Amino acid sequence: MDVAIAKKDEVTMNEILHDDYKFTMHASGNVLGKADVIKWAMSGDINKDKVRILFENDEIGVEHSFVTFNDGNKEAVMAVYKYKDGKVISLETGATKVSK
Repeated sequence: MDVAIAKKDEVTMNEILHDDYKFTMHASGNVLGKADVIKWAMSGDINKDKVRILFENDEIGVEHSFVTFNDGNKEAVMAVYKYKDGKVISLETGATKVSK
């Protein structure tokens, strides 16, 4: 998914995200659906760095990265991906602001 976001590859994002996909951002309490996440990714606002896959199997993936947004804010993000039918069904993140 990170490659699709970096390349702004909307076709691939549509293929890998389940139609019932939900993105829960625990730091803000926001929950986004598939269309909203793809729109956000296409905006170029999500810039990930130092991505580390901590664990992954057929059901779950755990990732840590640093994300810089276009407004200059930077966060250390822990992400948990859940998979269903070979696609990402949900993503939950916890984020800690990092000094600019």
